[in-house]
Amino acid sequence: MIPVIICGGFGTKLWPVSREHKPKHFLPLVGEKSLFQLNYEALRTHFTPEEIYVSTNEDQVELAKRQVGEIPEENFILEPEMRNQGPATGLIAAFLYKKGLKDEPFMIVQVDVLRDPTDSFIKMILDCDTIARKENKYITGGISTDFPVMGVDYLIKGQKVSSEGSVGIFKVEKFIWRSTEEQTKELIKQEGALIHANHTCMTSQNLLNMLQKYKPEWYEPLMNYVNGAELKSEYSKMPPGPIEDITQQVYANDEALVVELPFQWRDIGTFATLHEYLKLKGLYKASDNIVDLDGKDNFVKLDDMNKVVALVGVDHLIIVDTGDALLICDKNKTSRVNEALKEVKKRELSLT
Repeated sequence: MIPVIICGGFGTKLWPVSREHKPKHFLPLVGEKSLFQLNYEALRTHFTPEEIYVSTNEDQVELAKRQVGEIPEENFILEPEMRNQGPATGLIAAFLYKKGLKDEPFMIVQVDVLRDPTDSFIKMILDCDTIARKENKYITGGISTDFPVMGVDYLIKGQKVSSEGSVGIFKVEKFIWRSTEEQTKELIKQEGALIHANHTCMTSQNLLNMLQKYKPEWYEPLMNYVNGAELKSEYSKMPPGPIEDITQQVYANDEALVVELPFQWRDIGTFATLHEYLKLKGLYKASDNIVDLDGKDNFVKLDDMNKVVALVGVDHLIIVDTGDALLICDKNKTSRVNEALKEVKKRELSLT
């Protein structure tokens, strides 16, 4: 198995803390270490540095190397430009194929997710490795839930294919795009309903076969690169797009499996999820320079610890002050912070 930590975005929903020159996955958001370092350390409980790969871009690779110096130079997979998750995933497969690893399963490890306990995470990786060597299937992750989670896609699991004693890996009966709250409430009542939670796993050969079948405009430039063409020129030919351009066909044609994730899965993607994680781990405590009268569930993050902040009678607020920018947001609206950043860029305020 080849674990690939994928870290190429900018974390726009965590602006203004996360910036283009210091994206969230390289920041110490949940303690003294970055999300990138924490994910690397989790993988190191089983894998050597030589077995771990990193998918990133040319703007961020030096940050990654400074934080984790043990990973060999040749294990960094660099996007020449950002073209969304579909081309990035295809490049991972092509890169490994070109290195002679076409039949070795790989798993994508999202850098902005924390998993607990680590030993369950590692067991899941190894059990997926066993299945990926036998099945020409696209393996993805799923999480059971008893309450509606909005803004995510869902899967309905079917027959179990993994052996006794291993984690649950199942056929995918149905993939459901993100729906309204009422539809989601009904959906989770169905037996086998899971939140779609990534963790893509398969061999490079199998993924490239699927690209050839369903997305030749991605497949052909990637194979040109495999056969010796310059990556930058070939990558620029690939139209940007999500991996769903492939997976929606894969699900429809019974070519997918889902592993029910056997660990706590925490996506540190917004200030709301960051706040909840910090509270869960006992890591959030308002400092003495923050006065909060008759308020509840407020989150305040300051770069200047000498600044005094007073809140009176307000609840569920996110307040982030980085000195050059101030964000004030309803905790239930933190998924829209990236919209505010778009407006900042539109006005050319130079705070990205």
